[in-house]
Amino acid sequence: VAAGFTQYAYAFVAFDAEQVEARDARAAERLRQRAAKLYERAQRHAMAALEKAQPGFAAQLAQPGDTLRLRPEQAGLAYWAAAAWGGWISLSKDDPDVVADLPLAVRLAQLAWAADPAWGQGSLTSLLGTFEAARPGGSPVQALAYFDRAIAQSAGRSAGALLAKAEGYAQPAGDKELFASLLQQVLAIKDEAGSPLTTQNEVMRRRARWLQERIDDLF
Repeated sequence: VAAGFTQYAYAFVAFDAEQVEARDARAAERLRQRAAKLYERAQRHAMAALEKAQPGFAAQLAQPGDTLRLRPEQAGLAYWAAAAWGGWISLSKDDPDVVADLPLAVRLAQLAWAADPAWGQGSLTSLLGTFEAARPGGSPVQALAYFDRAIAQSAGRSAGALLAKAEGYAQPAGDKELFASLLQQVLAIKDEAGSPLTTQNEVMRRRARWLQERIDDLF
């Protein structure tokens, strides 16, 4: 359920908001609010499941210390909780209470990574790169290391890892050439029959094509 809400919010609602922004700011804002609510629902579903499996989990997550652990089989659930949380935060810049939870979302992703660093063929590692690039005081060097590791974990088959590096590293660095190269790599991926990345990759290719059209506006 958490995965479904998160993917729908990202692939359709939030992306639609970006696409209509230039011609209809009000419609874009309505879409962003809808996407934020979908992300919130996804995060609450995933956190409820983690809490049920480990009573007191949310309270422990908010407490300093190094005693909280996840089992490897919980890494996927924690990934979707953290990814949804990140999406919710990114669309809630006017809500300081939501934005203030960014360190918790980052910590949750780190706990998932400690439990299973290879989860999702680089998806989890890529999320850590995105968080590192976005958080105040984050290290671009560390973000780049995460992105490159995510690409390696997928053997270059994950369009999401490549696109995350483009938007999370190349674009903030003002590296237009690298940005364009990464988009080309996304579009060049040919999915093998039965690949679990097929749907995700198609969503990312659609975004890459849109970014290609806007590249001169982005740099």
